[in-house]
Amino acid sequence: MRRKRFQNRVAESRISLPATGVYAFIVCLLGGLLGEHMWIQFALLVVSAFLMMELNNSNALIRIYSRMVSCSFIVLAVMAYFLFVDIKCGIVQTCFIAFYLFLFTTYQSRASVGRVFYAFAMLGIASIYYVQILFFIPVIWVLMATNIMNGCARVYVASLLGLLLPYWFATGYYAFTDQISLIGDHFTALLDFDSQSVWLDIPLVQIVTIVFIALLAVVGMINFRLNNYRDKIRTRMLFDFFSVMIIFTMIFMILQPTNMHFLLAMLIVSASPLIGHFISLTNSLITNLIFSFMLVATLALTVCNVWIQF
Repeated sequence: MRRKRFQNRVAESRISLPATGVYAFIVCLLGGLLGEHMWIQFALLVVSAFLMMELNNSNALIRIYSRMVSCSFIVLAVMAYFLFVDIKCGIVQTCFIAFYLFLFTTYQSRASVGRVFYAFAMLGIASIYYVQILFFIPVIWVLMATNIMNGCARVYVASLLGLLLPYWFATGYYAFTDQISLIGDHFTALLDFDSQSVWLDIPLVQIVTIVFIALLAVVGMINFRLNNYRDKIRTRMLFDFFSVMIIFTMIFMILQPTNMHFLLAMLIVSASPLIGHFISLTNSLITNLIFSFMLVATLALTVCNVWIQF
């Protein structure tokens, strides 16, 4: 019988998710939720947490009962408190989760044009606030063919129409307000690549936060790669999807440090399932020590980020 360590008791506990929710609410209160009236940001966090829970449940990402995918997301989202206060980051993050949720329901189904349309409509909405997310589209199309296995002409046409849907409304609005040139300016930003010196202007605590989340993502990817033979083929395909998205997100973070906040919000979404998988399905002394370190480091970074923001 497998010995349950501290990390396993936390991962399999039914109170982990409610306790994490209370923790997040307290962090938001300390960060100025009431004083700064950040109710929209908090609502986006709640919706994102619910969508992550649904993403885990509908795809059985963890093969045992565990809420660690949702808990990992919530803890990392409030740890990076400088993302929480930015409504645009919250919208992009929520749309990105919804994209995963819609797209993964189309696994091995070419008769899912509607859900693909909705998935890419979510990316289209996200691109209104962060246009560079469009650079991920070719990668996603490849992953649809190799991992989701739903690739066909109708599906790709539906994805294009979904991407264009928000711009149909935006173009009509800007034409009505005589600001049509803003559409061109929006897409011109795709050609802007920043100097690496921009990293020098990013606060140290934010850089440490980025490195820590990236490190957790790498640990999760390595662990899954070593132990994925225990999961179903569908689960392996979805986690490989997450892993590729993590790698490309990290590359873009290096190339576009000005957009670091949006990219970090996306990284948290893709990394949370891998981190949750690591916490839930490992039980050695070393992984238990790693889990304890993760808790301490996460709490310390949360305090630092909230303190600086406050």
